[in-house]
Amino acid sequence: MKMTATIPSMTNRMARRILLALLAFSVLIPSAFTQQKGGQTDDDVVLTAMRAELDRSKAQLKMENVGAPYYVEYRIYDLDQYSAEASFGALRIDVRSRMRIVRVVVRIGDCKQDSYFGPGQGTIDFVPLDNDMLALRHQLWLATDRAYKSAAEALTAKQAQLKQLTVDQPVDDFAHADPVQSIGPLATLEFDPEPWKRMIQDASALYKGDPEIETFTSSLNFHALNRYFVNSEGTAVRSGQTFFQMGAAASTQAADGMSLARDSEFTVASMKELPSAAEFVARAAKLAGSLKELRAAPVTEEEYRGPVLFSADAASAVFSSLVGENVLGNKPELGKNSRTTGAFAASYKTRVLPEFLSVVDDPTISSYAGLAVIGHYAIDDEGVPAQRVSLVEKGTLVNYVVGREPIRDFPASNGHGRARVPTNPAGPSLGNLIVTSAQPLSKEDLKKKLIDLCQQRDLPYCFYVETFGPRLTPRLLYKVWTKDGREELVRGAAFGDLDIRALRSDLIAAGSDAYVDNMLMNIPHSVVAPSILFDELEVKRANQNKEKLPEYSAPDVSK
Repeated sequence: MKMTATIPSMTNRMARRILLALLAFSVLIPSAFTQQKGGQTDDDVVLTAMRAELDRSKAQLKMENVGAPYYVEYRIYDLDQYSAEASFGALRIDVRSRMRIVRVVVRIGDCKQDSYFGPGQGTIDFVPLDNDMLALRHQLWLATDRAYKSAAEALTAKQAQLKQLTVDQPVDDFAHADPVQSIGPLATLEFDPEPWKRMIQDASALYKGDPEIETFTSSLNFHALNRYFVNSEGTAVRSGQTFFQMGAAASTQAADGMSLARDSEFTVASMKELPSAAEFVARAAKLAGSLKELRAAPVTEEEYRGPVLFSADAASAVFSSLVGENVLGNKPELGKNSRTTGAFAASYKTRVLPEFLSVVDDPTISSYAGLAVIGHYAIDDEGVPAQRVSLVEKGTLVNYVVGREPIRDFPASNGHGRARVPTNPAGPSLGNLIVTSAQPLSKEDLKKKLIDLCQQRDLPYCFYVETFGPRLTPRLLYKVWTKDGREELVRGAAFGDLDIRALRSDLIAAGSDAYVDNMLMNIPHSVVAPSILFDELEVKRANQNKEKLPEYSAPDVSK
């Protein structure tokens, strides 16, 4: 996983230490959790230390000629992870890791204009794994001191920059939130790793059945996160949650040198939802078989323009990329007068989807239509209760997901302020993004409509996308022949105009099915979407580099 982070007010050595430690965690899990009442905190040394130092900071944190903080927050992530990876039937990664990281934010000024700018966005540090009260408080004290000094510098720099800018529609820097008390149970990661290691080794050994497979890996990442959050407003939150991710990935080359790759990954919140060894190996075998089919598949023609049907799996990737990223209410850079930073910044109260589609983000649910979703949490990373937010109603954008950093027309948080990793500030993020149609069609009716459109335009075939790879590149793309509905796998294609305009103007129907894509990368969230049909899209041959085939054959697996 690629990670980028701004780490203000830290030495380069400390910044490197934090990032190297984080890179040991393939995925870091922020605050998705279920609120529990009645938790006991008397014996929780971490929470007690945080509260004690926060009280001391509120009473004593004041430098000469610098305003006292009007807001302070402490956020500690206690992360426990087990990662394993097998390649070609052999284990090559087997790591159990544990760390605690604190992020301290100190704000000087007031809600209208404060120091949360540049280096004033907080400091991070490791804190002891041992529940040593004095050691924890000492680390918090040092981090708070650095954060306060950085905030003072940031406020001076911000005020100087604002003098050079003209802001037509000023927006407050921080939103008020009522204090919340939520103490939930702690999460633990308890299991025997041996059967899981054997499972991924057996799956990756399937390369032996196809000598033309060049890479075959299978992996697992099991995580337990305990999150602690306190602030000077009186909020105190403790929560714990587990996530379990397993997957397989393989690659090969066609005879013409085209690189072909497939991967299959799934994420659940409970170990009991994981597949059996036989089920996991069967999934991997299906993936391997699809590579063989792709090698034999013809390359797509130079260009096609016409109807395209997307499975619910493929549609979830489309909505994640083209809607999910653009409904985040990120505050623009200082001096910018736009509402947000996404492609929907100027689309508030205008149509962004067909009128038969609506979109909500609902982090308050843990399942949808009987399917588990992982974007559930009760309180966000800024101490605000989660809320169901209607984003698109009958095609019209009516809302954004917003944290405690206001944007124009949205002065308050709607419970969607979440942190990617401890090194990053909290900001607007998805929970469970759900797309629904007011006029759903069955899979059969969608395919019939696809073929009817092709017949009306005298097209010999149209296209069906089963699944995507990175950057909305079709991994499994089929020609659907108009005459008899036969499907033929093709390779080497790309879309020329799959964008927000096409989503608004060329999407003409949606299915009654629902696919749940649980995504653990960065922030746990889910996207739920039905199959969709576009009236017209461009499908063209991808500008893909072809590599030379291996100069000699792979080792003989029979020996």
